[in-house]
Amino acid sequence: MRSTYDSTSNGGTNTTQLFFPQDVINTVNTTNRVNQALALLPPEVQRNGVTTKKQSTSLLQVVAIYSPKGTRDALFLSNYAKINLLDTLKRVRGVGDASQWGDLEYSMRIWLNLDRMASLDITPQDVINAINSQNVQAAVGRVGAAPLVPEVEFQLNISTQGRLTTAEEFNNIIVRANPDGGVVRIKDIARAELGSKSADSLARYNGRPGEAIAVYQSPGANAIAVAAGVKKALKELEPLLPDDVAYDVMYDTTVFVNAMIHKVQKTLLEAFVLVGIVVFIFLGNLRATLIPIIAVPVALVGTFAVMLALGFSANTISLLALVLAIGIVVDDAIVVVEAVEHILETEPQLTPAEAAEKAMSQVTAPIIAITLVLLARVAMQLERLEEAQFFADSILDLTHDYKMPVLGFPCYALCAEIAEKTGAVLLTFYPSVGGVPEIKDYFSLFDKDIDTFVGAMKAKK
Repeated sequence: MRSTYDSTSNGGTNTTQLFFPQDVINTVNTTNRVNQALALLPPEVQRNGVTTKKQSTSLLQVVAIYSPKGTRDALFLSNYAKINLLDTLKRVRGVGDASQWGDLEYSMRIWLNLDRMASLDITPQDVINAINSQNVQAAVGRVGAAPLVPEVEFQLNISTQGRLTTAEEFNNIIVRANPDGGVVRIKDIARAELGSKSADSLARYNGRPGEAIAVYQSPGANAIAVAAGVKKALKELEPLLPDDVAYDVMYDTTVFVNAMIHKVQKTLLEAFVLVGIVVFIFLGNLRATLIPIIAVPVALVGTFAVMLALGFSANTISLLALVLAIGIVVDDAIVVVEAVEHILETEPQLTPAEAAEKAMSQVTAPIIAITLVLLARVAMQLERLEEAQFFADSILDLTHDYKMPVLGFPCYALCAEIAEKTGAVLLTFYPSVGGVPEIKDYFSLFDKDIDTFVGAMKAKK
């Protein structure tokens, strides 16, 4: 067990939270221990019941149930959500639990007039006993059933009203019968009304009464798939909603993950464009431009392969590392391609394979240095954040729960190294890439300006 949290309210409820690693046997052991302790509890506690349930701390979504026109009160919305929506959301694949915030369960409330009760010498326990004895579901039996001597011609099934349902029925419960034939009913000493079982918490949506359903993700489930399943279930239930009742997913943690995925896609597209522009303009060679464009997706495939092998999940942390890896891949691909192209121009007697090998011997150390500098910069930025202490204190939790070790960033950097080596290997296929025209003549003016600028800088030295 990692930790425990205990809380007690003045309303007579106690909540104990136990935090365990992801293991089914812990749930079974906890339930067994609770069952062993039930016999030691007071009868009142046993009658009200002890609830044991498993719940993940990963809050996924919060669904708001509200009345757009304000014709439905919070009591109706809460009970409608409890009866018609809560169980459906719990059955969605990947949902660990769904609970209500501001649960206002229907209950018959008895408001006692203590002055009137004191004058009639009636205690609250007398009222409780009267309600318990008269608000029952009883099987009365039959009249004329066998065996009877002598036999009767008719058999009658006797049925009673059963449990009371309206406030008027509760008001007519007899609390005491006097010897003179008079009776004292609940309406003489109290007032019964249909209300909520507890009013300790309330939910509001845009300043109006509402109900909130918190959806928790089960351990190991795909957050995006679970969120989509919850929205699909709500969409199917939407036609069944009564008049002036609507829902809204007002809180969704997958929004950030989807935004990060969109950011990765955008960064990848920008990387393709930038690599193509930089290599094409400065080298003027379509073949050299094609190499890094092919190397980048190959590196990303390798990155996802490593993520799958190590059990990483696509969360905000891993996607942030993936964005960093894309930047490293782009930088390294440009450096390798330009280095090989330079050797091919200065030493034309070398084959593409020999030029790639020589270029790698020259730029491997600088590429590793570039990677380490970028990682060091990220680490420095984290130290400046106010949340740096959070990263320091929660590193073990991140390692266990999110499977994102500290070596995650170097792992992606390693994939970047694989990318630039892949680019070097692709360069050995230069002779087989035929029919691609050289276009350096189109950039002769650009190259002339560059040469003039370089010559001027050398002259100043």
